[in-house]
Parts: sequence; structure tokens; C-alpha cells
Amino acid sequence: MIELPYSLIIEATKDKDVFRFHSPGLEGLAGTGHSIEDCIYRAKWAMTECVDLLKEQGKPVPPVNRHPTILIRNEAPSPAHLKP
Repeated sequence: MIELPYSLIIEATKDKDVFRFHSPGLEGLAGTGHSIEDCIYRAKWAMTECVDLLKEQGKPVPPVNRHPTILIRNEAPSPAHLKP
């Protein structure tokens, strides 16, 4: 079982050895990994660190997601690619 307190989005990039991740439940939490598994590992650690930092700073901590999901997708096109 993958134990994450928040949902996670992992995006494949043009570089086959780099994946990006972010958590919609924790604003500002983002990073990269060399594989999907690496992103999950790094995100789990980063989520813990982010929550600890929010607590230290006296900022509100988002509620834990009781049913977090992991979405794996291709990199979203940049705005430059959307222009006709």
C-alpha cells in the first residue's frame, strides 16, 4: 500500500529520465524524480517536510486526504504550444 497523506500528480517530461510531481493539496509542493517510484518516494518525504514547516510557521495545514490518488500523465503543454 502506498501511504500518502495527500493526492499526487506525476508528469512525464520530454526527457525520458525526468518526471515532475506536485500535490494539489499542498500548495507549493513540487519536485522531480528519475522514475515514477522515485517521485512517489520523494513526494512522501516532501509532504512530511512541508507539513512540518507549515506547523513551525504557524500556518494552517490542509486536512489529510482520506482517499488520496496518484495521477500519472504526460506533461501538460506550455501556453506557447496552445497558440495557433
